[in-house]
Amino acid sequence: MPHTLPGAKPEASPERKAGSSAGPSWALEMRAISREEPARLVQTLTGAILGCGGWVLSRGADDTGLINMLFEFERRTCLDIYSVLIAAGLELSQAGHLRFTELCQCTRSHHVDCGAQIASVDLEIQTFPADVAAGMQVSGTV
Repeated sequence: MPHTLPGAKPEASPERKAGSSAGPSWALEMRAISREEPARLVQTLTGAILGCGGWVLSRGADDTGLINMLFEFERRTCLDIYSVLIAAGLELSQAGHLRFTELCQCTRSHHVDCGAQIASVDLEIQTFPADVAAGMQVSGTV
């Protein structure tokens, strides 16, 4: 099971520390915003993550439009996962982009050694109510 790591730095798993070739695990804590309606966004992201071979461990939204998702995937699919998050309309924080880029580059460099390892993402998404999003679109076009 991946470790929760502040700053998403890779850390040797207990198996690796004991001398196994399991390699480092990745746990990313990320934030994003979206103008999508929360229930629809949760459904879209769930389908996209599952479609890439990932596992959605938990998901939910509250009355303020805050969505929390916890999901995992094999590192070999990190570029696919990153792409579907963006395609679903998420605007990741700068730190989120940097962390995912680091994961993808590290995986690409060590694909044979770590492609089957599991990465975990704890994602918090702030969505905007429809009237706020509509006001943002109108003010952006004037």
